Amino acid sequence: MVWLYEFEKDSSMKRRQFIKNASLTGVGLAVGSSALNCENQTNEKSLDENTNTVMTIDKNKFPKAICTWGFVKANAKAGEELTKGIKALDAAIAGVAVEEENIKNTTVGKGGAPDREGNVTLDACVMDSNGDCGSVLYVENITNVAALAKQVMEDTPHVILAGDGAEEFAYSQGFKKEKLLTDASKLAWKEWKKSPEYKPIINIENHDTIGMLCLDKDGDIAGACTTSGLSYKMKGRVGDSPIIGSGLFIDNEIGGAVATGMGEEVLKTVGSFLIVELMRNGMNPQQACEEAIRRIVSKNNRYKDFQIAYIAMNKAGEIGSYCIHEGFTYMLYEDGKNENVKVDFFDKA
Repeated sequence: MVWLYEFEKDSSMKRRQFIKNASLTGVGLAVGSSALNCENQTNEKSLDENTNTVMTIDKNKFPKAICTWGFVKANAKAGEELTKGIKALDAAIAGVAVEEENIKNTTVGKGGAPDREGNVTLDACVMDSNGDCGSVLYVENITNVAALAKQVMEDTPHVILAGDGAEEFAYSQGFKKEKLLTDASKLAWKEWKKSPEYKPIINIENHDTIGMLCLDKDGDIAGACTTSGLSYKMKGRVGDSPIIGSGLFIDNEIGGAVATGMGEEVLKTVGSFLIVELMRNGMNPQQACEEAIRRIVSKNNRYKDFQIAYIAMNKAGEIGSYCIHEGFTYMLYEDGKNENVKVDFFDKA
């Protein structure tokens, strides 16, 4: 009965197209009617073709920046750049650079805690509103690795560069060689070596990443994620932060998400991609973050020993966040204000 299948398939396609056209026509009429009544109308309607879900987008709520943890200055920098009209990705990179250059931050950039061999290695990725992305892994001697990841995205035919190759590319692009191991980090490493136990502490050694999402004045979303990784990791270890889909994922039709915490566990569920796909299928950012955490704890009875946290933002500027254990916060910049927001958590026992 091939003809029947083709008829049903054709009819189904026509029904979906009719619904889509009707929805778009309705949106057009609504926007047109509003425009006649108000020249300053800023609301738009975004139709997801996969779900036929119409999202109301109020550009009065733009721009907006969020980042993991209490990185006040970093998020303020991103917000200020967005307010100037800078595009989302450039604002995110400018924001995370604040922490990459902060030698008092032992989990990001210069001053980061070394691996067990005493070497500081950095990881980062970026993703823009066009779906392009770049990543660098296991990079020594370069501070601003998020900016370097953007260079990989824009100036090479690749998505990921690692180790010596990434470092050599950085020098070719004008990045300067810098010593990343500070005296304070070196002293702490030598102290650790006296009794070298590798046991990450929830909300301390897992506080290893700044992930940032920016929504610019045009309603475009982009993000960056950068880290020095877990303190005293094995030589060569790379976590989720530079892995597109795990540490960061953006779909400009839907929204974006970033992760922080025990990278090995985020990788197992491709957490940031999962959250964006859950939003694509109808969940709001909060629901999606909660479901992503549930996916982890339901499959791992060791979840009490590690922290994972997610933040997400959709095209309408709605924000979600969730974590396994109490203690995680995120920064939110909107309307010229920059505040630290406490996050709900799973393990309330």
